[in-house]
Amino acid sequence: MNIHFIAIGGAAMHNLALALHKAGHQVTGSDDEIFDPARTRLQKAGLLPQSEGWFPEKIHEQIDAIVLGMHAKSDNPELKKARELGLKVYSYPEYLYEVWKNKTRVVIGGSHGKTSITSMILHAYNACGVKSDYMVGALLAGFENMVSIDDSNEIAVMEGDEYLASTLDLRPKFHLYKGNIGVISGIAWDHINVFPTFENYVEQFSLFIDSLEPEAYLIYNAEDPEVKKLCEQHTRTDIRKIPYVSPDYSVKDEKFTVQFDGKMYPLQVFGKHNLSNLSAACEVCKLTGISAHDFWNASRQFAGASNRLELLAEGKNGVCYKDFAHSPSKVQATLAAFMERYAERKVTACFELHTFSTLNKDFLPGYQGALHGAHRAAVFYNPHTLELKRMPPLDAEFVRTCFGRPDLEVITDTGDLEKFILNSFGEKTALLLMSSGNWGNLNTRKLAEDSVRMLK
Repeated sequence: MNIHFIAIGGAAMHNLALALHKAGHQVTGSDDEIFDPARTRLQKAGLLPQSEGWFPEKIHEQIDAIVLGMHAKSDNPELKKARELGLKVYSYPEYLYEVWKNKTRVVIGGSHGKTSITSMILHAYNACGVKSDYMVGALLAGFENMVSIDDSNEIAVMEGDEYLASTLDLRPKFHLYKGNIGVISGIAWDHINVFPTFENYVEQFSLFIDSLEPEAYLIYNAEDPEVKKLCEQHTRTDIRKIPYVSPDYSVKDEKFTVQFDGKMYPLQVFGKHNLSNLSAACEVCKLTGISAHDFWNASRQFAGASNRLELLAEGKNGVCYKDFAHSPSKVQATLAAFMERYAERKVTACFELHTFSTLNKDFLPGYQGALHGAHRAAVFYNPHTLELKRMPPLDAEFVRTCFGRPDLEVITDTGDLEKFILNSFGEKTALLLMSSGNWGNLNTRKLAEDSVRMLK
């Protein structure tokens, strides 16, 4: 097939383009800005556009499908040309469904844990020799791409994002996949710019259940009150519901060990939320041909997905991790996991406000208590980000009040952030950096590595 991508440089879009190219399709694309790692990866595959911008002349009748990225606007010149020619235009999730409609589709939904659960399933598949197509929101160790398509596979595992499909399709992505197996890991209000009320947000998960295929399996977190209530009260009678809970575990010498059916499985990942995610992944694997014992045995080698409690540096002067956490529930769960593992250390937590929701004055009070427990806590935000998003400035005292910590350090300068990180290391210390942003373009990994190595 001849497939053209409008906004090929996006994280999800360029991975799909690479997967289709590898599968033998003819792929072209355009974008008005492309940054690394997408730029380098597209260039290596020969898919990087010669010039940035939109070029209607690229759109012709020989194109079989247009894939429209969320970054592209409704008045995009290439989109306009495609419509004039009557070409089929798909959103990213629409196209994935089209490719995978004849396969067993596993869709992982939830406010948090989607990437981790998907990654855990794929790790177990890889270890146990189960072949599948996939789409995941982070690059995994042992996998060269975030999307894989192979006509010979019978299973497709996909991360089910609740954000909108495209500028033309305002449905949440995970409504379009029509899973044969669906997972809901948790419900905690997010994306305030799209779902203005909690009730509206919860409704998207009810619609997700409605979207599942007849006789589908619904695997849900019975420890999450909102998920439990929604799934148990949902009126569909044809789907088969499978609740899950966290497994029994112990923590010794900063290591987590799962206890299952009389056997012990030491893990590399940690935190109760990750153990809950593993339970969800185990239920999916049991439905697709892997025994529970084989799953837990494979999980011993799972080191986590990129940006999910990822180790940056470790030495005699401390340890530093980063995490993608940004919503209140994610920040709280991630910090709790970190505190449980490093209970004998002085824990410092630093959180970056970066997304529309986290910088929104109406949403910020939801972080009340999210950083409690840490010996030292800070919040960083870049005033330039507020300007770019055309949002009003934030007052430091207001931020402290929202988090409920009078001692909260509010940092707005990258130089001050660098000093904060440097001063967070010492004997028996642990630093947790949480953000879906870029820390003002500060190289946090190098800074952490240099700090734990050089400090005495």
